[in-house]
Order: sequence, then C-alpha cells, then structure tokens
Amino acid sequence: MPTPLKAATTLAALFLLILTAAAPAQAANPPTKPPVSGSLGTYNVSGVYVAGVSSGGYMATQLHVAYSSRIRGAAVFAAGPYYCSQNTVAQALYGCGDNRYPTNVSALQTYTRTWASYGWVDPVGNLSGDPVYVFHGGNDTTVKKSVTDDLVRYYQHFGASVQYDSGSAAGHSWVTPYGTLGCAATASPYLNDCGTDPQNALLRKLLGGVTAPNTGTLGGSLIRFSQNTFAVNGWANGLSMDANGFAYVPSACAAGQSCRLLVALHGCVQSSGAVGTAFADRANLNQYADTNNLIVLYPQASTSLSNPNGCWDWWGYLGATNFPIKGGTQVETIMNMVRRLDG
Repeated sequence: MPTPLKAATTLAALFLLILTAAAPAQAANPPTKPPVSGSLGTYNVSGVYVAGVSSGGYMATQLHVAYSSRIRGAAVFAAGPYYCSQNTVAQALYGCGDNRYPTNVSALQTYTRTWASYGWVDPVGNLSGDPVYVFHGGNDTTVKKSVTDDLVRYYQHFGASVQYDSGSAAGHSWVTPYGTLGCAATASPYLNDCGTDPQNALLRKLLGGVTAPNTGTLGGSLIRFSQNTFAVNGWANGLSMDANGFAYVPSACAAGQSCRLLVALHGCVQSSGAVGTAFADRANLNQYADTNNLIVLYPQASTSLSNPNGCWDWWGYLGATNFPIKGGTQVETIMNMVRRLDG
C-alpha cells in the first residue's frame, strides 16, 4: 500500500501529466479579453450550472449533488461518479482512474441517499430531470471509459436526463475548437481540438437551447478577483486554492439583464498557476457567454504539499472526510462565490 503523500502524488500525476506524446495542432485563435482586477458583483442570475474536466469534473459532481436545490445541471468531461474515491487514495487511483478496482456505483448511490437523509447533501429528488452532459474520449486512458460509464449510471439512477458523448477520439482533456493540441493528446494544457464543438452540445443540454457564439471582439469583462474573500478560512492557499479566481461577465449581465451562471472547473495541471488564462480563454465558454447571457465563474485550485499538481479535492487530500458534502472547504468556498454572484 503506498503512503498517502506518495499515492496522492501518483494520483495527481496520473490525472493530468503528459502520458502520451502529442504534436501541437494548428490552434484557432479565440477572441479573448485580458483579465482586469476587480471584485465579484451580484447579478440577476436565473439559474446556476456546473461544468468541469478531470478533477474539475469530480468537483462539479460534488457541487451538483451537495447543492442540487441550487445547481440545476452539470457537464462532466473525463471523470467518474460522485464520491468515487470513498476517501481512499488507493480507490481513487485504481477504481476512479484505472478500472482495476470496481467503482462500487451502487454503494455510492446508497451513500448519497443516506447523506441526503442527514441533510449533508440536498434531497436526491432534486436530481430527477436535471440535465447532465457527460463526455469521454476514446483515447483517454487516464480515466477509463467504464469509470465514466458509471458516472452515467449514477445520474440515471436518480432520474437525471443524461446525454453521453463517448464517440470522440479525444485524449484526457477538455475538447474545444480553440484547443492547442490534436484530438488524441493527453498533454499540457489539456485543451484538444477534435474538429467539434462540445460546448454547443453541453450548453444546449444544460440551458435548453443556445445561440451561436461570438467569434468577434468579446463584449464582456474577464474579472480577476481575490478568492481569499470567499475562502472559508480567509486564506485560499490554505485550501490548495489560488489567491485569485476569474469570472467572465458579459456586458448584458453587467447591465442587469437576466443571466445564467456556469461554474467552470479546470483539471489538474490546468490552473492559472500552470497555464495562465489558457482555460478561461480557450474553453469556448466566454464566446458563448457573450451571446447567451451567461456568466462564467472560473475558480482556481493551486499546488500544495499534498496536491502537487493543483487538482481539486475529490479524494480527501486536505485531510477532512467532508470534502464531497456541504461543509467541505473547497465546496463551500466555491459556493460562497456563487452566493455572491446570484445574490
């Protein structure tokens, strides 16, 4: 059995280190806005959704399940079911990335129902009918397809409306028309171009319809804000989160129009400390946000001794067992940002 720190390091390495050699693609240049320092405001938000890749995908399900009364749907790339790790590093390694251990999806469903009865997560009935978009790439060997299959089964068990995109040749990545790598790659910055637009599909699923993205000059603002303001301990670095996060706010939302909010969660080795604003710039979300009255929140994890690759806490590396439920420090810190934005 590996030591917790050694195993956690191995786990993070498995999740978004370079596993296959890949030649860069001829990346399209997205319209971008340089970040400006500011603070999160409160807007006329009509609905909240979450999306994430890899460890960000696991965090997205934690937020959705814990706060399903507030979060209306989720989009998950390259991840498995809620509480897959069961607070055990070995299970996270060999059951939630590789498939040498079973994911025990029926046990995860039982945990969810039990925790809902305690009030640790919102009632599971809220998940019924929720839109969920799930993506798995055929060349993703970091999270095996059987693990993502169990994410689909987990959500379907609770009556969610799941759209499963498993036909792509993608590696372990967030797939976007603005990807800098070829489709099959698993390499930094984990933004792959497969000649497709999954963001159109996920936003149609989550929002019920979508207007074509803005491919010209963006009209909103990318705000760099202090995450310390929202950290439950007042110090984001102590939670393996960066001092700063980002939020893209379209001009229509800033002017008071009704908007929806999408929390977009990067993967390991994909935070601003590792790739700058590449995820916020190239995820193809700001471009859709401009034309769909959508605020996009980009919380940022950071590296720490127990988290050397800047992953989100989905296996308990912060040392607390409540990481996937209400009261979990990263969950609550992100929800504090949501509470500010939607009032």
